[in-house]
Amino acid sequence: MEAKKNPNLEIGRNSSIYFAIGLNLMLLLSWQVLEYKTYEKEDIVAELLAMEKEVEEDIPIVNVNTSPPPPPPVAVQQSIQIVEDVEDIEETIIESTETSQEEAIQEVVEVSDVVVEEVEEDVEVAFAVIENVPVFPGCEGLPKKKMKDCFQQKMQEHVVNNFQYPEVALDMGLQGRVSVIFIIDSKGHITGIRSRGPDKILEEEAERIIGLLPKMKPGTQRGKPVKVAYAVPIFFKFSEG
Repeated sequence: MEAKKNPNLEIGRNSSIYFAIGLNLMLLLSWQVLEYKTYEKEDIVAELLAMEKEVEEDIPIVNVNTSPPPPPPVAVQQSIQIVEDVEDIEETIIESTETSQEEAIQEVVEVSDVVVEEVEEDVEVAFAVIENVPVFPGCEGLPKKKMKDCFQQKMQEHVVNNFQYPEVALDMGLQGRVSVIFIIDSKGHITGIRSRGPDKILEEEAERIIGLLPKMKPGTQRGKPVKVAYAVPIFFKFSEG
């Protein structure tokens, strides 16, 4: 049986060689593609710079009529003449204008003629340290130890009996403690009333109550009537019902 193909013309016989060559060519081409580098081209603007010739202007020279400088000052020669002191100068005697002790004392005052006036000291003593506390009306004749307790009790009774809660304070819901400080002077009168509280309305009511205090017998310190400072708290509180 004869072969249909010519063995000398069989292409498949060298296919492996052709495959190897093609593979190498593809690898080489791929490597060249990967290694290919491109560069960005900067846009270069070419402009034409026109240079013009500078025209130099001739500045005319102007002669200014200026006055010549003043001449230098002339040196003045001074001549000093020495005159001998031949005149006698009379010395002026300045007498003292101070008076002597005998001239200054014209009238001798005896010690018996000097009148010493006693100045009353305006002393203010706190109620806690006063020797004899002021006497509240109704506390007369009590011992010294009970006089202070009687004063404080009468003070509390006076506040309770004259206490009136302001209607405006009730409507506004104002309440709290008002501290009142006042002075019982050396005549027994109430002066210098001051107060501090949560509202002006309550302070005015507390000062009104203290202003109704009666005249008292003043407190004494070392046997002399003095001013006595006293403080009393007044509480304003209403019950909500």
